[in-house]
Amino acid sequence: MCPKRVVFVWLCLVGPVCAEPLTLPLDERPQWLRQEGIVMAGSWEPLLFRVRRDGGSGYTPTAEQRAAYEREHSPEMVARLKGLGVNFVMMHCYKGGGLEAERESMADAVRFSKLCHEAGLRVGVYVYSGAFIWELFFQEVPQAEDWVVRDEQGNPRMYGGRAKYRYYWNRNHPDAQAYYRQIVRFAVEEIKTDLVHFDNYTVGPGYDRNSVDRFGRYLHSTFTPEELRQMGIAAQDTIRPPAAESPDLLRHAWSDFSCGSLAESYHGMSRYARSLRPDVLIECNPGGAGPWLRAPRDHGRLLRGGEAFWDEGRPPGYDSGKLQSRIRTYKVARCMDNTAFCYTTTPLEMAESMAFNRDCLGAVCWFEYDKIAKKPGIEEPMSPDLEPFIRFFHARRDLLSDPRGVADVAVLRSFPSQVFAGGQLAQLTSKVEETLIRDRVPFQIIHDHQLDRLTPYRALVLAGCVALSDEQIEKIKAYVASGGRVCVIGPVATHDRWMRPRKSPALEELPASRAVRVPESGDLLAAIRRACNDELSLSIEGPPGLCSELTEKSGRRIVHLVNYRSDEPARKVVARVRLPAGRRAKAVTLASPERERDTELPFEQASDVVTFTVPEVAVYEIAAVTME
Repeated sequence: MCPKRVVFVWLCLVGPVCAEPLTLPLDERPQWLRQEGIVMAGSWEPLLFRVRRDGGSGYTPTAEQRAAYEREHSPEMVARLKGLGVNFVMMHCYKGGGLEAERESMADAVRFSKLCHEAGLRVGVYVYSGAFIWELFFQEVPQAEDWVVRDEQGNPRMYGGRAKYRYYWNRNHPDAQAYYRQIVRFAVEEIKTDLVHFDNYTVGPGYDRNSVDRFGRYLHSTFTPEELRQMGIAAQDTIRPPAAESPDLLRHAWSDFSCGSLAESYHGMSRYARSLRPDVLIECNPGGAGPWLRAPRDHGRLLRGGEAFWDEGRPPGYDSGKLQSRIRTYKVARCMDNTAFCYTTTPLEMAESMAFNRDCLGAVCWFEYDKIAKKPGIEEPMSPDLEPFIRFFHARRDLLSDPRGVADVAVLRSFPSQVFAGGQLAQLTSKVEETLIRDRVPFQIIHDHQLDRLTPYRALVLAGCVALSDEQIEKIKAYVASGGRVCVIGPVATHDRWMRPRKSPALEELPASRAVRVPESGDLLAAIRRACNDELSLSIEGPPGLCSELTEKSGRRIVHLVNYRSDEPARKVVARVRLPAGRRAKAVTLASPERERDTELPFEQASDVVTFTVPEVAVYEIAAVTME
């Protein structure tokens, strides 16, 4: 099917929602993902969009732009990328200008994908941006004006608030969804993509008629007539998105509806793509996991629809005693069985991804026209300092592939507590996460739906989790009854899931022997250690700016050490690794991209704890404890 014929195809709705999870189990994903991992190069903007993006008044490229674009899509470019160690190309398919307007570039994508696959490179494609290039699109599909997300004044929401030629579209409008399924089909069947990329999952429903109608149906299916009356809703035609002065319950319902709408849209597209090819990988871009949850993005709901997501946020580093990292993003990815896609254009970024991510080094370069650069919008060339890290990622799949994280502590990111209560309580959860990162305690972030998966953890941390449902409370009690321990920081379970006060806190009766309680201003780290009986799986003595992760693979416990400080290495880092009961260490081996050969480290073992010293961590060291 060529792009021109695609214009005339209108696909029917997919069948009923599947009961099975949409995220593919790890053992059902394509073998290449575990064996090879992902080293990505990106160039996903079609030529007509670049012309407008770069200041042109229209969409017609110059002869020079056209010639450079052809060189970009040549066998020579594929060879250059492969020579850099790239094994995955994220490329263009469709940007939002219309199937006829983008017919030529979509055909180019088919040809370029074929070149990449013939060279052994995997391919991901950009199938929509979440925004129309309306100057072109409305000429082809005039009815799409009804698909636009509108603000309170009825104006189209513009991309970034500045790109006047791009309007966000309602991802839940059935006609828009049917249109975009055509593009997904083209990507899967014609481009034969290995991964489908859905961009900009950051804008939820608005004041357009479809959004308001759907919100009304949501309210009537979720709340009782009395609850609707309390929200000030007398009839369907009186429903509007809330204003600042609206009742709390209505504002909370809108936040929940908005997050659910984004997840519903992503999951629907995922289901459709999987109906075409069951093992195609699905990925979206909601941004990374920030210090706390912000509607309409709820990673815990959204990421259940695929295998990967993007974080295009600030790069990691250590400045003036402050750590900046993407560790939260990587932990959210791991707990959701996802992979995080980040730009990794420095050795530190690559080290961080190898330590905390799953089977992906990141996007190591951007190739546009005939140039290879660090990242979009930055023409600086790719640094030669990256070469040993890329080689290490390929060569040491024995240490890096399909990692199983070892964590003592689960920290709950309670959606209603953070989004409805907000402010100080959301910051309390964030403060706990920062403390555990800084002090190198093995932990995992979990979401509301994961409270029935607490068995691997020594302790559950409830920090600022004031809004919990009755079902969640029962799951926490069951975890405690089965031997688990809870660390309560600040108030807990004082409200229900809609942030309505309870008559009394619901978890007050937890036995003191199973629950450690500490006020918000207390010693958080000491309390968490007590909840774990001071038996952490990993303890690291090192300077500020050094972070760690613990994984397990093939009879080894693997300690990843990442130094975020560029001014000096971390020296004489003492590591204590707790092995499973009764196991003995046979060897401790130190590996790094910064050395040609592994080295053996002396170690001591007392009971189940193995102690050794890493002489120096410049950027990244891996200490593998092999067990007998």
